[in-house]
Amino acid sequence: MKICMASDFFYPNMGGVEEHIFNLSQCLLARGHNVIVITHSYGDRKGIRYMTNGLKVYYVPIKVFYNQVVLPTMICNIPLLRYILLREQIDIVHGHSAFSTLAHETMNVAQLLGLRSVFTDHSLFGFADLSAVVTNKFLEISLANCNHCVCVSHTGKENTVLRAKVHQDKVSVIPNAVDTAYFTPNPCRRPNDDETINIVVVSRLVYRKGVDLLAGILPKLKHLPQVHFIIGGDGPKRALLEEIRERNNMQDRVVMLGALEHAKVRDVLVQGHIFLNTSLTEAYCMAIVEAAACGLQVVSTKVGGIPEVLPASLIILTEPTVESVYRGLREAIRREMEKKQITSARYANGSI
Repeated sequence: MKICMASDFFYPNMGGVEEHIFNLSQCLLARGHNVIVITHSYGDRKGIRYMTNGLKVYYVPIKVFYNQVVLPTMICNIPLLRYILLREQIDIVHGHSAFSTLAHETMNVAQLLGLRSVFTDHSLFGFADLSAVVTNKFLEISLANCNHCVCVSHTGKENTVLRAKVHQDKVSVIPNAVDTAYFTPNPCRRPNDDETINIVVVSRLVYRKGVDLLAGILPKLKHLPQVHFIIGGDGPKRALLEEIRERNNMQDRVVMLGALEHAKVRDVLVQGHIFLNTSLTEAYCMAIVEAAACGLQVVSTKVGGIPEVLPASLIILTEPTVESVYRGLREAIRREMEKKQITSARYANGSI
């Protein structure tokens, strides 16, 4: 089969959708399919590029409108997209993300050409505000003749069925997976002393990821000198965290790593004892799965599809408020201190 992945979100941009498209493409290539990716240009990255295992990527010269998404014209890009689909003799078009205009437009062109189309929705979205209404209308138009839809959680499936008005039988739930051969624990990377506890946060620093909650939690843990934060990720809310860090004189306890390549995420995770996720909305959080695979306790807000991701024994769920997340962190810190005391006692008794 000749398959086309279409989305505004792809490398060199970093994120869960980008990683998913790349890994899915590699798996399809390994099974003998021909796969291409259509995305918009990123800076001077235009035209055709080749990635691992000959993955062909079209960086089409379309201007970005907002937040790495092209302007939703629905008709202006038809000639270019039609040319690519015919040139590559595509059989199936797979669009990714409801936020991606390019995915919707490519799927519409595929339907005009009589090609089969699949759509994967990676996010949850509202119903009330203007941006939600516009996005939901685009999604409804795009999925009207879509052959099948994929969601990453049952909560996401309900959300997509309501927003796009598609029949539930046309929507499958396929949770994201993590390569546990790569995301493995390494306690040697943690601090050697019995007191220090590292809390790791790896996320885009944007409002939707609950960075404001994180900013409210930092001062509350100021009185616990043994607690340190390692924050990986970048975004418009980074300035807020840096301001809170400076205001509370926590420069030596809050490390800001900036944007991370996915290949380096595991090296950051294994340095921590607790992983914190403060998302305000989430269809499926890959970060908490990767953290659990690396042996970290997970504290997360109870939103969207997150309760479906991990069993109760591996995660502490909280409400999306500063006080609730703080209580969850204190419980995780208490558990971690108990484990450290038990381990120290066993070393002292010679049982380890």
